Amino acid sequence: MRKAIPPEQRLSVTLRHLATGESKTSLGYSYRISPNLLSSVVPEVCEALYAALQPLYMKMPTNEEEWLRIQAEFHSLWQFPNCCGALDGKRVLIAKPPKSGSTYYDYKCHFSSILLALVDAKLRFIYVDVGSAGRASDGGVWEKCSLKRALDRDLVKFPPHKSLPFSQKACPSVILADDAFPLTTSLMKPYPGRGLTHEKRMFNYRLSRARRTSENAFGILSAKFRIFKQPINTSPENINSIILAACSLHNFLRTRSPNTYAPAEMLEPEDHCNGGMIGLLPIPRRPQNDAAVVRDTFMAYFNGEGRVPWQEQMSLFH
Repeated sequence: MRKAIPPEQRLSVTLRHLATGESKTSLGYSYRISPNLLSSVVPEVCEALYAALQPLYMKMPTNEEEWLRIQAEFHSLWQFPNCCGALDGKRVLIAKPPKSGSTYYDYKCHFSSILLALVDAKLRFIYVDVGSAGRASDGGVWEKCSLKRALDRDLVKFPPHKSLPFSQKACPSVILADDAFPLTTSLMKPYPGRGLTHEKRMFNYRLSRARRTSENAFGILSAKFRIFKQPINTSPENINSIILAACSLHNFLRTRSPNTYAPAEMLEPEDHCNGGMIGLLPIPRRPQNDAAVVRDTFMAYFNGEGRVPWQEQMSLFH
């Protein structure tokens, strides 16, 4: 009878699979493990990694003090006050699951599964939702995710309304998103359309600058875990385990060795981001009046007390 595979070997082969995207057949030759056995080893280790790392490194804030720390980091690093995170979706390429029809067929003509994530100012995942089929939109996934339900029921414990720094203007705590999401009092997105006023374009730039944390987090995740560079050939359930393990490892490495794991040159330079300075295409969704007031308040702040000297110069790139 063959001996059980030692835990250290299970961990090694799983990390190599995540980091390189190397096929199970190739890994089987290197580790003397059959591809069929690897198909069960990898998801088991991924589940163990997530169980061990998530409570320590990918834990959702549970009180006002923890959210205030995130807000302070967004203000100091990205000059966007009252911000509790940047929200975005990433399509993870997958091999077409059997008998799935067009369920996982997305708008880019690929088969994919959606990772919806809330990211903090240091490019770490605060909250992730996995498993939605690729044919769904980011906004559609948001409507059904547990974070939105918790926000709607006031269970997230966001800090209450407070004045913006050096201002008498008061705003609620907000999440930043792109135009795929609805505008609400707790979810800010850019002004849509072309021919925007200078003030609205400045708001779009400031929002987009802070929201790039989510895009950079996804970029680092794909660069360091190259399994995401090609379609993942396993069941949707195992894909969820792989995504959760990779996100947990990302947070662990961003916390323990950020400069080694993701040096500054890996991040998208600001002049490569359109910053919302060109008009965004409108979507058929009318914002709530209260939400529009909140966005207008932030706009006035970024063009007044919250102005930074370099924001005018950034318009030269767009």
